[in-house]
Amino acid sequence: MAKAGEPLLREALEAMRAHQKAQDQEASLEEVERRRLRAESLYHEVVDFQLLATCSLPDLIH
Repeated sequence: MAKAGEPLLREALEAMRAHQKAQDQEASLEEVERRRLRAESLYHEVVDFQLLATCSLPDLIH
């Protein structure tokens, strides 16, 4: 995962923590969902970056 770069990894991890915090603090459903989508999006961005870096990305990117 290091190839994704520290800033991207940190951003993805922080988004995951923010999502968990929103759940723990019983934030509104909209807020929890917004944070979940952000975390999921960043996670996929890291994975896609890794696949591109290793030339293993499928022809279709979702």
